[in-house]
Amino acid sequence: MIRYIKGLLLKKEDDRVVILANGVGYEILLPTVVRQTYNHKKAGEDEVELYISFHQTPQQPKPQLIGFNFEIEREFFEKLITVKDIGPTLGAKALILPIPKIARAVEERDVDTIMRLKGIGERKAEMIISALRGKVGKFALMREDAISVVPEPEDFRKQVEEVLVRDLGHKVSEVHQMVDDAIRRNPSISSPEELFEEVYRSRS
Repeated sequence: MIRYIKGLLLKKEDDRVVILANGVGYEILLPTVVRQTYNHKKAGEDEVELYISFHQTPQQPKPQLIGFNFEIEREFFEKLITVKDIGPTLGAKALILPIPKIARAVEERDVDTIMRLKGIGERKAEMIISALRGKVGKFALMREDAISVVPEPEDFRKQVEEVLVRDLGHKVSEVHQMVDDAIRRNPSISSPEELFEEVYRSRS
């Protein structure tokens, strides 16, 4: 079983990377909370390390590797996927908020915050809280400045609005409405690139 990989960042894709280690290229799925930390890394140049959650079952014989920057992130993820109907793929896609924020929401029975996770509706949010409440307190104590953190929409919407006005020639009032509409349609947006794509789709 693979639990840790260190090697050359060979390739970056939307939701995964390929790491070259000891002559072998490993395809690794990255949750959004991890993928955001790779925006500045350069394929073919940077060496990286990831803690791996490894999954292989008779129903899914192809090994699935899910990567995290810190072992405690992996530990939280592996607790999350013990919840019924939360498999590794859904669990990885769901992690679009900082892990301490998710853990606090679980402990405080904050269904609305859990429902902000990608692919998690009200029923699954309630299942997550029921299964994990009382078990994730230590993760709620994690310092967000010491781990990988995904910007809240307010943090990156300003970047997008500035580019739309300064570089693409749109009016300020028009841009605010475009961005508001995009986030309302897709509240799981977690990066400037995703926000640009959603704005583009609405204009098309």
